[in-house]
Amino acid sequence: MTNTAPGQNITTQNLTSLLASAGGATTRPYATLIDHNMGNNALLLSMPMHLFYQMSEVANEATIRDKEIYQGEEVAQRKLDPKHAQKLAIYILKGLFAALRNNYRSLKKGYPELLDLMIKQLGEQPYLSLQPVTANIRQCLPGGDGLQVDPAPGMRVYLGDLHVLWVVDGQHRRHAMHLVFEFLKNLQLHRAYPKKNNLYPTEEETLTTEELGIWNDIFEMARSKCTVAVEVHLGLNPEQERQLFHDLNNLTKKVESALAFIFDSSNPVNLFIKKTLKEDGVLKAIISETDKVDWNNDQGEISWKDLVSVNARLFLNKNNISGALPADITAKEEVAIRFWEAVNEAPDFGTSGSRKKTVLAQPVVLKALAKLAYDFNWGKNPDTESFDKLMGALQDVDFTHSNRMWSYYNLPEATRDEQFPGLADYLPKADGANRDIGSMDQGEYMRFGAKHNDIIPILGDMIRWKLGLPNRHAAALSVVEEK
Repeated sequence: MTNTAPGQNITTQNLTSLLASAGGATTRPYATLIDHNMGNNALLLSMPMHLFYQMSEVANEATIRDKEIYQGEEVAQRKLDPKHAQKLAIYILKGLFAALRNNYRSLKKGYPELLDLMIKQLGEQPYLSLQPVTANIRQCLPGGDGLQVDPAPGMRVYLGDLHVLWVVDGQHRRHAMHLVFEFLKNLQLHRAYPKKNNLYPTEEETLTTEELGIWNDIFEMARSKCTVAVEVHLGLNPEQERQLFHDLNNLTKKVESALAFIFDSSNPVNLFIKKTLKEDGVLKAIISETDKVDWNNDQGEISWKDLVSVNARLFLNKNNISGALPADITAKEEVAIRFWEAVNEAPDFGTSGSRKKTVLAQPVVLKALAKLAYDFNWGKNPDTESFDKLMGALQDVDFTHSNRMWSYYNLPEATRDEQFPGLADYLPKADGANRDIGSMDQGEYMRFGAKHNDIIPILGDMIRWKLGLPNRHAAALSVVEEK
């Protein structure tokens, strides 16, 4: 780096060479700290996220292909995942709302009640912070030689348009910023929520004057007061960028799912588990902090990971809780509480050694029940009477391992018809398809398979038959009978 003290004269051959070495005519100073990461020079910058977005680029195939100015640059980044960026955009928006609320508080003046309502609608959490971005300036020599630095009165580095911050780790965060900026600009331009790429969960279309004022303040927070921390490496070649990306993303230990859910207070389904099922004591079973439970050392617990997946079925009819909205979950809590209270009353659930006593201790069975609860309340053809019947008669279902219904597809056809008359009409036809939902372990314990998406509807059909609930295949059966 070239150090320049205040008042020091710099001798150059001509103006063109000075501008080239400085990074162009738009060069401006940025406060920085000099880092020596593993002995390598790097800059530690903090800048408004809007400015960072303008100064940065991502060396992926799309950028280099579509932007003529970067033709010839080498690819050093993976393909963008739009869905992941969308989730991060919502996270950033939450952070901007929290920042606006803190700003109001720092000014010691009241803020509109609408702001609290909007935060609740979007979903709040105890704390928000955006992970620092790692970038590289390719347009300098290794270690930063060629960059102009002013050490006093505070360390400053001079960067211009030529000094692109090529993102090494953080391209999805950067694209998320882009989505937020476009969303906010769209609101200002049209004064209505967009039909596509809407980051704010609302059924309203047009904005009130008060709403628009809050969104304008949010945009100002993004442009000026909310900053991004950036560690800027200097003069790395594409191979070094790729190695750094690998190390940043692959040398960390993945957090166990249960622990991640326990620590997370942002997702409304996870909050339901924490506050209602655990703290309020609605769930009888112990919630385990490990992902797997040993059948031979079973105290009746259910892992947090499994509890999340069951509630994902119950609230969302999905495999995961991603995308859950606070308002939607709140509206379904009463049904969810009834569901878990009914499960609590089932014989042997949540007791010591429950996995060897009842198949209800296996997550796939709980998911099947949760799927029924969802369909009867919020499916295509809601049937709350059937839900009431399911909740009231759940104890009438034999959930013991010895119930041969669970092994229906492994039984001879004559035995099926004799022991379970009419069940065949409730179940999907074999038709050569693999209907193996599980097997008896040591001839004593029914262990269901790992393909839960295939097993859940079959178990649901068995329970429908047992309790005399509507047959989901009834329409197809009526067509066959007519023929």
